[in-house]
Amino acid sequence: MSETDDADYEHLDDVEDGCGCAEVWETMSEHRESSGDAGVADD
Repeated sequence: MSETDDADYEHLDDVEDGCGCAEVWETMSEHRESSGDAGVADD
């Protein structure tokens, strides 16, 4: 199976090649915090 040309990987630009899942999680969390979207609904 090949990757599509129109796949959006821009959200991974700040993630270094070869990093582990913890680094990916940390980078994605930082992006959410800076955008104000914590992904948790307030009850």
